[in-house]
Amino acid sequence: MNRYFTEVIDAHVAIANWLGKGTGEPQALLGRFQDDFCMIALNGSKLGFEELGAFFQAQRSAKPGLEIVIEEMTMVAEWATGAVVNYREKQTLPGQPATLRYSTVVFTQTAAGSRWLHLHETPITQ
Repeated sequence: MNRYFTEVIDAHVAIANWLGKGTGEPQALLGRFQDDFCMIALNGSKLGFEELGAFFQAQRSAKPGLEIVIEEMTMVAEWATGAVVNYREKQTLPGQPATLRYSTVVFTQTAAGSRWLHLHETPITQ
């Protein structure tokens, strides 16, 4: 499997474990993201690296039973030092309807490996 596809899956396993079970190390989770990371969230708000870190700290174990499934991964573009990947994300919480979103991530390659540089999420209405 492509290294960027693997990173998308592995990151979402770590995020689900953190938000759903409170397991994992915050440094390892945040270490996936560049210091100048930027995310456009479902509600249109913009989060930088610091805001992402604060979100993860505040939301540890906040979504018991959270499951995240990644579907329809597509390589939009790939070059020697990065890539753009699009995927569909399905989040499920017990007793609640699933939420769906399309996400596009820009990766950069560093000496430490693949890092998330930019993420844009768009809700899918059902």
